[in-house]
Amino acid sequence: MITFSLQSGSNGNAIYVEAEGVRLLFDAGLSGRMAERRMAGFGRDIREVDALILSHDHTDHVRCAGIWQRRFGLPLHATAGTWCAAAPWQGRVEDVRPFRSGDRLEFGPVTVHTLPTPHDGAEGVAFVVEAGDRRLGIFTDLGHAFPDLARWLECVDAAYLESNYDPEMLAHGPYTPALQARIRGGHGPLSNDEAAALVQACRRKPRWIALAHLSAENNSPQVALRTNRATVGRDFPFHLAGRDGPSDLLEL
Repeated sequence: MITFSLQSGSNGNAIYVEAEGVRLLFDAGLSGRMAERRMAGFGRDIREVDALILSHDHTDHVRCAGIWQRRFGLPLHATAGTWCAAAPWQGRVEDVRPFRSGDRLEFGPVTVHTLPTPHDGAEGVAFVVEAGDRRLGIFTDLGHAFPDLARWLECVDAAYLESNYDPEMLAHGPYTPALQARIRGGHGPLSNDEAAALVQACRRKPRWIALAHLSAENNSPQVALRTNRATVGRDFPFHLAGRDGPSDLLEL
């Protein structure tokens, strides 16, 4: 299984996963032109992707879903709640395949497990992609560290894991008190400390973690890495899913 993030953050999100000849994209938060160019940088043609799967309705994840569907002919998979909330600004979309939160989506030899999240999107989900004896978690926009998240994190071989903000930077940053309260509440993103505690608590740790969805205002790559390494260990293999460009190509 190979994977890379095309981009990760409030300015747009998309993650590519390839296994057993199946090619999947998760979320569509950047332009079709940008997505096509970044896929080509890894030698992949976006038109050969088998499915586009949406996690929730926030614009940084679904902004260009309709464009991708029309331009590249991608079958679009989403929960009914997500698509109902996102559809009004998507334009004409001809191939939408609904699923229920908690369903398993089958793409030949690849299974995508969908996990309900307490995030404040409409019927949002996280994902575990399973192919043979390999499992990859896509755990962003989570709300809080709900019990099933800890269980699944122990079951995957690697994961993208939200590490959105540093509490001190948030407290002294530009956000209004109301927005700060939303972020710190039980339906916003995970902090660096919360992400680190989740990984540290795993009895069976993943092979690697790609820290994802970092805030531009309330975090930095250096702070996220430092906080996670201080808790989990300096030698644990953390990667970064960047806000402004693709990640490295990662394997498991």
